[in-house]
Amino acid sequence: MALVGITPQQFKQIQDRLGKPARAASPVFEVMPAAIPQAQSHAVILGLDPSLRGTGFGIIRLAKPCPETLAHGTINCPASWERSRCLVQISQSLREVVKQHRPNVCIVEGLFYAQNFQTTLIMGEARGAALAVVAEAGLEIYEIAPRKVKQSIVGYGAAQKIAVAKMVQRMLRLKELPAPDAADALALALAHAGEQGRYGLARPKKI
Repeated sequence: MALVGITPQQFKQIQDRLGKPARAASPVFEVMPAAIPQAQSHAVILGLDPSLRGTGFGIIRLAKPCPETLAHGTINCPASWERSRCLVQISQSLREVVKQHRPNVCIVEGLFYAQNFQTTLIMGEARGAALAVVAEAGLEIYEIAPRKVKQSIVGYGAAQKIAVAKMVQRMLRLKELPAPDAADALALALAHAGEQGRYGLARPKKI
């Protein structure tokens, strides 16, 4: 077996290194931020129901005894508009809504499978235009299936739109019945609020 030798100079260098105090490892994070309860970080919720001709939105703020409605409405695009113009309208209008009300989180209707491929493609374009704006604003995005929203709000997964709208009106104590697309968006926001333990609804999926 070959012997490995070192010179006196190398031995002295080793001694010098061993004689120095050990350097403490630097922490990955100098100061760990305090944990923020989800109920606080998700205090203002944007519900979003994307569609090329009528994208519904609804924004609520968590409060007791019931959530406070900050805004709701529909981004309408006439049938005469080409798709590209509709996508611009969705993006610009939604960007203004987010800028004005500054939601903390977005809950969007989950994907569904349409028999018509063209319908699926168009819906996907509208959804992409809307989600790009939300992601650009730095919001967390969750999705929940339409059937689960209806089950949570009405208690029946195949409930009609009018039933959802009436229950949303009751839960949020609105003076008037919200428009169908806006009602669906508000229902999504309420479903996410329920995930935080206030209203006992379904847990959405983060995307």
